[in-house]
Amino acid sequence: MDARDTELKKELNATLQARRELGEEYESALVDSFLEKVDQRIDGAVERRVRRQLAEQQMVVARGSRSSKATDSWGERFGFGIVSLVLAIPLSAIGGGVAHLPGLLVAWAGIVGVNAFQAARSNPGLFRGRRKASRDGEWED
Repeated sequence: MDARDTELKKELNATLQARRELGEEYESALVDSFLEKVDQRIDGAVERRVRRQLAEQQMVVARGSRSSKATDSWGERFGFGIVSLVLAIPLSAIGGGVAHLPGLLVAWAGIVGVNAFQAARSNPGLFRGRRKASRDGEWED
């Protein structure tokens, strides 16, 4: 068991003991106080994780390479496409219901835009145009 878990368990026991001694009229204040301590613990843990990930990303950028986590897999791209299509249904209904055809067109323009951005992010050369082969067999832009 982690030392932080032990401290949190002690805090919970102290809160329960105080509730027994003070009665139900202070229960809400005691619970709020305990939850505030839990919130602080969670915030601290999240902050540490974010700092660690930021430091890792800065190291990757400093080295000039992409991390293995940064590369998109086929499953992530497929999942993004599925989620965008599922979200397209209510967006189409809202856009079409509120503003009829123009609203529907705006909703779908947004959906296409988000998917185009995702595709460009995962494939940087996707929208640069076709490359032509030169006479010596090399590819040029």
